[in-house]
Amino acid sequence: MKKWTVDDVMTPAVVAVTPETPYRAVVDTLVEHRFSAVPVVDDFQRVIGMVSEADLLRKIEYAGDEEPRMFDSRRRRGERLKATAQVAGNLMSSPPVVAISGTAIAGAARLMDDEHVKRLPVVDDLGRLIGIVSRGDLLKVHLRPDDEIRTDVEQGVLRDFIADQSKSVQVEVNEGVVTLTGRVDRWSTTDIADRLARQVAGVVAVVDRLTFDFDDRTAVGPGLAFGAA
Repeated sequence: MKKWTVDDVMTPAVVAVTPETPYRAVVDTLVEHRFSAVPVVDDFQRVIGMVSEADLLRKIEYAGDEEPRMFDSRRRRGERLKATAQVAGNLMSSPPVVAISGTAIAGAARLMDDEHVKRLPVVDDLGRLIGIVSRGDLLKVHLRPDDEIRTDVEQGVLRDFIADQSKSVQVEVNEGVVTLTGRVDRWSTTDIADRLARQVAGVVAVVDRLTFDFDDRTAVGPGLAFGAA
């Protein structure tokens, strides 16, 4: 079963700035491309930071009040320093939050949520910029045609994991909702089909209408079937 990663949905042609890029040029880049943030790269295209709209707005927020105060928190002192910055190297947030090539889409979504960011630079194993992925990019999996999703369920789930019974299961997909019908040998088979179908890229929900001949839940123990926590 194909696991979709950031490489499948990222934008490969990435706009970036260098540490020496002037403040106004960074603003122009964000406005021209309608970005909320832009990566900062060194001479080897390694991502060393990110400049966001929030970083740029410090110059407006603290205009005329840039000097650190005695009781300022560490975060507030950093914000005041950014208000005096003239180049991207002094504006950027570092170290950057990045996604390594091959990161699963679900992992990228969790990373964005945990770090409260809207865009992630995608880097290779040397830290070099190869793309960028946004929240909107991650949602592209839910634009997949129903017939593609059905094929993935039939071939990547049924044929690969329950091959001996795959022909007894019918798959229908409507607006990303997968319906499984048919009869299999045991409950654990329905559980495998249901859980793996939910992992197929673009699946919104799974309606499990499978029936079975033998209930083997008591045999494996509640909550312990096939690695369940």
